[in-house]
Amino acid sequence: MERKDFIKKAGMAAAAVTLLPEGSLFAKGTDEKVRAVMIGVGLRGQNHLELLLRRDDVEIIAICDIDERMLTSSKEIITKSGKKMPQVFTGDLYAWKKMLELKNIDTVIIATPWEWHKEMIIGSLEAGIKYVGTEVMIGITLQDHWDVVKAAEKYNAHVCMLENVCYRRDVMAVLNMVRQNVFGELVHLQGGYQHDLREVKFNNGIDAYGHGCEFDDKGWSEARWRTHHSVYRNGDLYPTHGIGPIAHYININRGNRFMNISSFSSKARGLHDHIIKECGPDHPNAKITFKLGDVVTTSIGCANGETILLQHDTNLPRPYSLGFRVQGTNGLWMDVAKGIYVEDKSKPHQWDDAKQWLDQYDHPLWKRWSNEASGSGHGGMDFYVVHMFIESVKKKTATQMDVYDAAAWSAITPLSERSIELGNETIEFPDFTNGKWMYRKPVFAFNDNF
Repeated sequence: MERKDFIKKAGMAAAAVTLLPEGSLFAKGTDEKVRAVMIGVGLRGQNHLELLLRRDDVEIIAICDIDERMLTSSKEIITKSGKKMPQVFTGDLYAWKKMLELKNIDTVIIATPWEWHKEMIIGSLEAGIKYVGTEVMIGITLQDHWDVVKAAEKYNAHVCMLENVCYRRDVMAVLNMVRQNVFGELVHLQGGYQHDLREVKFNNGIDAYGHGCEFDDKGWSEARWRTHHSVYRNGDLYPTHGIGPIAHYININRGNRFMNISSFSSKARGLHDHIIKECGPDHPNAKITFKLGDVVTTSIGCANGETILLQHDTNLPRPYSLGFRVQGTNGLWMDVAKGIYVEDKSKPHQWDDAKQWLDQYDHPLWKRWSNEASGSGHGGMDFYVVHMFIESVKKKTATQMDVYDAAAWSAITPLSERSIELGNETIEFPDFTNGKWMYRKPVFAFNDNF
């Protein structure tokens, strides 16, 4: 098969959202397995569950959730896999603490609403677990982030935020280009979370792409916790998809760091207008005042002189985009334009189709693991983030994304809230590494390192 045809077919397979292939991966040839527990097996947790069940080097010994519907569907997934049914913990909000009393847990994966992440991370560390994988956001307040960092340092443990976009195929191809100096010295970067979530925020248990004006303020559906934050908070509530890849491009916490931050928020109209349009002005939720501005724009300055622009845009009609822009002295990539321009290689003042460049610089990890990634969530990138994490647990090595990365990326939310509260003031960005950023070396996704 010609290489271009292989790349095309592999890319199509990785982008497909299908059932995972039959069979398991990564048998170790011994009875030794990573003993994993899971806190939260809702829709996102089930993505991780399916990937872990594919592996012969992982044994899921327990799962925990308070939603019986999610537990039932998770049990069905486990039964279909042919794997042993784990212990199930449920019944109250703190059943996960009882689960963490189990012996010989190697790792815990947390996929619960944001409010619970800090407490569950620290609780896992206090229980003696050395590897914690958590879904994005490690806390709500800035102090939460410091608490998680200090706990990881105290227990000499690894806390990895499972930011999957860092492993998106085009993102990693651009990382390869950055490391080969195709764009020259990087100067400015952009990213964000630009995703119309109006139907998600008001699904109230119906299909996320149906219509409605309700959000379950007593349950734990995605509508409940996402919409709750939109009512009471105003800031960049979901920065990690954009900032994670950007941080790797410019070696944040490893020779570079965020120095200062300022944020601006637009007026809030989108969610109110959605309610009026779908259910009329007399609907009870039409009286809600939403604090979250429809578009939140955040600027960050870096120690090595780069500037970063992030945007959070989830309340207005728009197609999905993370809005990446990676610009250096020799050229740039813009994902919305699907274009790359490299001086002296591209026609003057004309975009090249990005695909030809991305195919040429396809990251070695995608070349190696694209077949295994096929069919996994979010176009294959879920496979990579879980694979990296489990391989780190197996080898007892540091995770490629560590607690300092998690804190720096996630802390953008409370910092942006503070800046907006202060009238868009520029505020200092804390150094969670306490100066170690000057000496740490980049480790993320170097060729064939997992």
